[in-house]
Amino acid sequence: MIILNGGSSSGKTGIVRCLQAVLPDPWLAFGVDDFVDALPARMQGSEGGIEFAEDGGVSVGADFRELEAAWAEGIATMARAGARIVVDDVFLGGVASQERWRKVLDGVDVLWVGVRCDSDVAAGREIARGDRTPGMAAQQADLVHLGVAYDLEVDTSRTESLDCARVIAAHVR
Repeated sequence: MIILNGGSSSGKTGIVRCLQAVLPDPWLAFGVDDFVDALPARMQGSEGGIEFAEDGGVSVGADFRELEAAWAEGIATMARAGARIVVDDVFLGGVASQERWRKVLDGVDVLWVGVRCDSDVAAGREIARGDRTPGMAAQQADLVHLGVAYDLEVDTSRTESLDCARVIAAHVR
């Protein structure tokens, strides 16, 4: 299993697509955006769900965490059943977020990858995307990496997704 962690608009999804193309075996891809999109509409902007502040801040509640834990358990079960999986996530809680994954993935071989991107570059991508709250990329650029331990780090500020994917693929057993 490969887990990519990086802030919003850091380039994780592009790397995932490239990884699926360059890795010799088929890999399933799951991202935190997919999980958020799967939530009931009433959880968007609610205290127990996920809230996006005007300044780009993100907060999550107890209902979100409960469903997120079930989602992670499901992914871990697929990995234990033999599926090769790459996850793109945003560790809003830094090391605490990584610890939640470590707990559920006990016994699973995981390559932990930090996806870094200069906040100015990520903010430019955020504007170009048009589907993110302005300020989210800048707020998350460093926050998501606090205390997190990686096997490998890539920086998409000046490196294309394909080149990052090739570096990661070289570390996959």
